[in-house]
Amino acid sequence: MSHAAAPIAPDLADLYRDLHQHPELGFQEHRTAALVARRLAASGVDVTPGVGGTGVVGTLVNGPGPVALLRADMDGLPVREETGLEYASTDTATDAHGAEVPVSHACGHDLHTTCLLGAVEALAADRGSWSGTLLLVFQPAEELGAGAQAMVDDGLFERFPVPEVVLGQHVAPLPAGTIAGHPGPAYAGSDSLRVRLVGKGAHGSMPQNSVDPVVMAAEAVLRLQTIVAREIPSTEVVVLTVGSVRSGEAANVIPGQAELLLNIRTYADGTRQHVLASVERILRGIAVTAGAPEEPTIESIERFPVVVNDAAALGRTFATFQEWLGAERVLDPGAGAGSEDVGVLATSAGAPLSYWLLGGTDPSLFGTGGMDDPALRTVPSNHSPRYAPAIDPTLGIGVTALVKAARTWLPTG
Repeated sequence: MSHAAAPIAPDLADLYRDLHQHPELGFQEHRTAALVARRLAASGVDVTPGVGGTGVVGTLVNGPGPVALLRADMDGLPVREETGLEYASTDTATDAHGAEVPVSHACGHDLHTTCLLGAVEALAADRGSWSGTLLLVFQPAEELGAGAQAMVDDGLFERFPVPEVVLGQHVAPLPAGTIAGHPGPAYAGSDSLRVRLVGKGAHGSMPQNSVDPVVMAAEAVLRLQTIVAREIPSTEVVVLTVGSVRSGEAANVIPGQAELLLNIRTYADGTRQHVLASVERILRGIAVTAGAPEEPTIESIERFPVVVNDAAALGRTFATFQEWLGAERVLDPGAGAGSEDVGVLATSAGAPLSYWLLGGTDPSLFGTGGMDDPALRTVPSNHSPRYAPAIDPTLGIGVTALVKAARTWLPTG
């Protein structure tokens, strides 16, 4: 048993820092995609850019054998970075609504991209250790829940070989040197909604002439939480978050409307339908009670399906990881409420999914290192402005994990 990471190119850490410093929003990953394409071509990979907008697909055929899809996502988030790193992002971008926003790799997709490029370089340089075809998918717009579907809609599995397995990883606030994955439903389905509450504006000194949407919004924020607390069995996994409330511009003006952005995480379809129906019922009830002149509008803006790890496929991959890292470093975190669109690739290909979490946080910050470690509640997590993985040993472990997974599914015979 060896905990050693696969040798990586000397400039791979520099590549990661460059990607981290220059993040791009979903479907705007032009610089990243160009860099990926150049690096793949240098390894002898057949490269097709522009799949699903800004996606890049690489094909590396190495004799007879199955096809394994290795996936990395490339997009950043509209989050202002607060890590204090020398290579922190200060970039901004124009979002889909025309607003200028700060951008950072607060979710770690820069690491995913770097790890996959490093794995490709290692596999291309050692073709005697595997046989078959690598289908390399560098996906845009995971944060929008749209990138995987965009690539499928652009003929991903008509234009390129159909894989026998889909492999991938996501960096997480677990101790670096650990890997975690859960068989079966592993990551929640997610629905994001935009809600508009219509009131009646008035001068702040004359509230009697208004229907105050700020009060309606405040009631909605609290009342919506009773769906989870009082309508859903405690055995069900449901999270409902109001992530944004916007209304008005002045202290002495009662505005005419308010906007809420909601996010709902569920596993069971019946539970999802119940929550969505309850959201609509509560919002309409608040509007009626307030005497609002219009019903609220509820618009779906993002949708992620439940991610289901094939138990046999994950078990096959994890057997290799346990031999490499030791069973104590390969964990089952249980089902999580985070969401991903990687499952779209597996479902569309009719292939099993083997998807895992890659520990990316300084191990010295943890105690036991297990899934019950109290430090898991306190270290910066994905989407935090303070989140950034520790390059060493995370990068080397991430490259090695992809290399070992590929060799597991593409053996020499």
